[in-house]
Amino acid sequence: MKYKVTLKGKTYEVEVNQGEAMLLDEYEAYAPAPAAPAAAPAATPTAAPAAPAAPVAAAAGEQVLSPMPGTIVKINVSAGKTVKAGEVLAVLEAMKMENEIMAPHDATVVQVVADVGTKVDTGSPIIVLG
Repeated sequence: MKYKVTLKGKTYEVEVNQGEAMLLDEYEAYAPAPAAPAAAPAATPTAAPAAPAAPVAAAAGEQVLSPMPGTIVKINVSAGKTVKAGEVLAVLEAMKMENEIMAPHDATVVQVVADVGTKVDTGSPIIVLG
């Protein structure tokens, strides 16, 4: 089987046969060029454009962080709910696998930071416990 793996801006094409891997090709990964900004229309008295949405600030408390980049596919708790150690708080899909995010100890949910469908990075807060 052939795989393409990108690590730190370099893409490696690897072939694996019966437990042996062979590097086929190595090349620099690239990001698509940003689109050129559209020309500003003639000055007209209109409302100022809305600012982009700022990330949700997490409340004070113990943050339950994403262990890896992925997409939140399920949230099992809401603010104010009491949870037990090991209870599944949320489900994170990463690399086509669902990963359960569990409560580290008994606590009360102070805030749910991420919503279903939110893409998160490693270390992004998902839920705040108090």
